[in-house]
Amino acid sequence: MAKRKTKFMCNSCGYESAKWMGRCPGCGEWNTMVEELEVVSKGPKRSFQHSTGVAQKATPIIAVETADEPRVETELMELNRVLGGGIVPGSLILIGGDPGIGKSTLLLQVSALLANKGERVLYISGEESIRQTKLRAERLGVTSAELYIYSETNLELINETIDSVEPRFVIVDSIQTVHHPEVTSAPGSVSQVRECTAELMRIAKTKNIAIFLVGHVTKEGQIAGPRLLEHMVDTVLYFEGERHHTYRILRSQKNRFGSTNEIAIFEMVQQGLKEVLNPSELFLQERSHGAAGSAIVASMEGTRPILVEIQALVTQSSFNYPKRMATGIDQNRISLLMAVLEKRMGLLLQTQDAYIKVAGGVKLDEPAIDLAVLVSIVSSFRDTGVAPTDCFVGEVGLTGEVRRVSRIEQRVQEATKLGFKRIVIPASNLGGWDYPKGIQVIGVETVNEVMKEAFR
Repeated sequence: MAKRKTKFMCNSCGYESAKWMGRCPGCGEWNTMVEELEVVSKGPKRSFQHSTGVAQKATPIIAVETADEPRVETELMELNRVLGGGIVPGSLILIGGDPGIGKSTLLLQVSALLANKGERVLYISGEESIRQTKLRAERLGVTSAELYIYSETNLELINETIDSVEPRFVIVDSIQTVHHPEVTSAPGSVSQVRECTAELMRIAKTKNIAIFLVGHVTKEGQIAGPRLLEHMVDTVLYFEGERHHTYRILRSQKNRFGSTNEIAIFEMVQQGLKEVLNPSELFLQERSHGAAGSAIVASMEGTRPILVEIQALVTQSSFNYPKRMATGIDQNRISLLMAVLEKRMGLLLQTQDAYIKVAGGVKLDEPAIDLAVLVSIVSSFRDTGVAPTDCFVGEVGLTGEVRRVSRIEQRVQEATKLGFKRIVIPASNLGGWDYPKGIQVIGVETVNEVMKEAFR
């Protein structure tokens, strides 16, 4: 007979306690401890190692044979690049994003592309019936005999269906709706999410099936459930964008089989998501030429260079404490760079409000954007525009020096391809490589040299 006991678990981090507490000791969040019933079985527990029926033994690493199984590529080249070259068989991929952003649409399109290539795909929906999923598939033009639709939330029934259908790819939409019958807590709780993910991971690894999990996000933008969920899976992808805009960004936060911080850009149209192959041209097509407060930076997103416009608006403040607001850039970095301008160039910015924005909704966090941010702030402060064919790349230190950045060759080549005539880079990046034709590469060492080149 199973013994029942009560425990309290944090919905944010999964911390367990025998009694209720107002503040979680694990993550410090308030009012996140919820009571759950746990069934403690006296029988032997299941083991991941014994899931194939054969007990595993420790093996010398030189004796382990690896199968050169190729990745499975879809027709969406943007998705293939974010995943590191394609879908790895037996991997567990988690996709999170705001409600209505397009997660289900993307995975249904991917399912259709794989099914059209002859791959058997099982689409499991815990939020829609099979008729509702069929209606959405008809709108997207998805028709294939190799695409199977299944509406269920019971994990044991899902496992039986996977055994009967024998797919190579499985989509679970969403992991918060799936529940394990042996766990007494409600679907979406920490215990259910953890146990269901562990079981799906066992299925993926032992049966060599690639499984996509859709994860809900909290109001802070993090995937709901314990942080353990992101550690268990092989790849974590975030779908970003505004519901009222047509462009979506798929960003890689974790990837055991490829580089992180890769992004893919899609456009939401009536027939679904359409990939954008040249995002630099997209971000720059609506910029105003010669307008004050605008500068172009060649930023690296993973392995891809992207040219983005940084806009600044500096105005006289009517408050005792001037405002510092930023969209797409860390606000603390803006305050730091403005302090460098005040100290090293003598600009009186302590009485000015500053509003900084990255056009297009992209989030930039690499140090190489510092130079373009400074140029845009000075341009708005002086009400003087820079040349529309100038580009700026470089990290700025607290003493006003311009420091080296990585992958400068790719940044310069991307600027050349889009028709820029000059690019300002750190002087320490000048040597050791061949400059492309059609663009003037200017090396600078200090912030004052940058401003002389930008506003000459």
